[in-house]
Amino acid sequence: MTTGITDSTVHVRYLVDDVRAALDFYTAHLGFTAGTVFLPAFADVRRGNLRLLLSGPASSAGRPMPDGRTPHPGGWNRIHLLVADIDAEVARLRAEGVEFRSDVVTGPGGRQIVFDDPAGNPVELFQPAGA
Repeated sequence: MTTGITDSTVHVRYLVDDVRAALDFYTAHLGFTAGTVFLPAFADVRRGNLRLLLSGPASSAGRPMPDGRTPHPGGWNRIHLLVADIDAEVARLRAEGVEFRSDVVTGPGGRQIVFDDPAGNPVELFQPAGA
């Protein structure tokens, strides 16, 4: 499929309960920079080639579907952030008050851990094997 759009940025939308809290979380803890901010409905943050769209209940993305379902945050789909030293990142984030869903898990491809943003959207830190 050709869209005519050439953009190397990956765009991911997260539904959040509180756009300000999400904006502060991603910029303070994970090295994102703020882009467009239309509080309380919407903000976007960027890190490298990732643009994370933070859409609150007042945003167009938060409007109910025709069948009455209301979009909401949470679930297990997540952004996946590569780190060089997962133990150091976990220690830093724990010291900053971030709570994790589990401990670090090791698999054949590397080590990972998942935590939630303020709205319950998961974020994964991943250290590739051999890194």
